[in-house]
Amino acid sequence: MDEFLPGFWNFAGNFWWLIFPIMGMAGGIAKAWERGSKRRHERRLETLRLKGEIKAAQYAARGQSVPARAAAKEVASGAQLSSKELLERLFAEHDEITARWLDYELDVAKLIAYPAMSDGRQPLTAAFLRAKKTADNLRPSSSSAKVSEQQVSEYLDAVGNAAVAFEIAEKDARRLRNSTFSEAERKKLDRAQKLLKVAVDESATQAERNVAYKRVREELDGLIVLSDQAVEVLEKQVAREITAPAQAAPAHAASAPAQEPVPEPMPVRDRPVPNREEQR
Repeated sequence: MDEFLPGFWNFAGNFWWLIFPIMGMAGGIAKAWERGSKRRHERRLETLRLKGEIKAAQYAARGQSVPARAAAKEVASGAQLSSKELLERLFAEHDEITARWLDYELDVAKLIAYPAMSDGRQPLTAAFLRAKKTADNLRPSSSSAKVSEQQVSEYLDAVGNAAVAFEIAEKDARRLRNSTFSEAERKKLDRAQKLLKVAVDESATQAERNVAYKRVREELDGLIVLSDQAVEVLEKQVAREITAPAQAAPAHAASAPAQEPVPEPMPVRDRPVPNREEQR
């Protein structure tokens, strides 16, 4: 100790100027911690607010006023609704959450615009998927199934948690958009979005749509994983028949003799190549 103090003061006397960058670094760390704490606090408040809105909507759906402190068993029993009616309303809310999630999962345009909604590595998306799985597992087989008040209460809480988790994940995905990708990757996503419009454009030829679809898959390769269901939906959109708008037939068309149908033109790749001698 006797040797440390003289050595410390000797070091401080020779390198006193280091205190300024050290103070600057400490100040930066303190500010970063403060900003992080503020964001975490705001996110907790947003979570509580959204959860409160879901709970209030659930009480309103049952025609109840929101009590100051409601026990889970009282919520599950439903003073003005039978267990069957309560389950039916919870089923409807559960199905709506699932439909909103599938709207992102099956719509490739939305997947490109908001990739975080299909990325299980995103913390908020992963939290929603866990909450949804819990609600799915707790869902009774039917509204007429024999379930206890505790089971109904747990299912009600699970549906509420899934709804809140989805709202938060969706808001965060719309905020992030494609900001988590590099500049080169964002350009690929932009190209894929433009090509996708051609791939599903009914006014484009089938060949144009096929080429655009192939290029969309190439641009998304390694960036966004499309589910089998999303691929199936997209391929149906690309392959649907091109139909011209129906035109009103003239009044005398009914009395006119029927004409033989004009044969479809053969695709270019199937037409026989004329002999050069015949062309001469």
